[in-house]
Amino acid sequence: MTDAIPVIADATSLEYVLHAGVGDTFSMDTGATEPIVFRFVGAISDSILQGQLIMSGENFTRLFPSHQGYRNFLMQGPSIASGERADVVAEVLERELAPFGFDAVSSADRLAAFHRVENTYLSTFQALGGLGLLLGTIGLSAIMFRNVLERRRELALLGAVGYDARRISTMITAEASLLVVAGVAAGTACAAIAVAPAWFGHQGSGPGIGLVVLLGAVICAGLLSSLIAVRAALRGRLLDALGAE
Repeated sequence: MTDAIPVIADATSLEYVLHAGVGDTFSMDTGATEPIVFRFVGAISDSILQGQLIMSGENFTRLFPSHQGYRNFLMQGPSIASGERADVVAEVLERELAPFGFDAVSSADRLAAFHRVENTYLSTFQALGGLGLLLGTIGLSAIMFRNVLERRRELALLGAVGYDARRISTMITAEASLLVVAGVAAGTACAAIAVAPAWFGHQGSGPGIGLVVLLGAVICAGLLSSLIAVRAALRGRLLDALGAE
């Protein structure tokens, strides 16, 4: 087997498409006697070269002699101070080189196209995560509500021995607060451990205010459902519940 050919790849393509990292090798079968082995010696973050590998011109000519000419051109457009605009130059190039199928795309537009694909996936996962959070919040409220209603006999007994409605509500709220806060804290800790490698790998910022608001809404939903259940239980016929107790 020949020595590995050093190449540079886009960091996103290298991690998520090729599932490799800097220093790893990649084998490509071109129909020759031996496959070509590439070694990733570098990665470019957020580049316009997603899906492509960069190697020296000498290695490319030696490995792919049937490919003639150039298919991609990287151009540095005129500066704004010169009085010209890059889109005007691109229009001239496309018009003059139309027989060759020349298509001029700015680096900003190409990166925006790549980001649109990423943002589509992120929006999809965010919508699914929001739906799961909504269902979980509704389920939490239903469980807390049912838990209190099933304890009507206990609440009736507490009322019979001298506990007023305010004190009973405080006790149920404290108990619900402990359960809800502990559950949210455990879920948040597990989620933080799961996303920590990707978060720090992409140098992400801290959690936004939206995440804090969502967690607060979940806690408030659990406590509110408990309070509503307590009021509904205390307004019922507690004598029947006390007789059953």
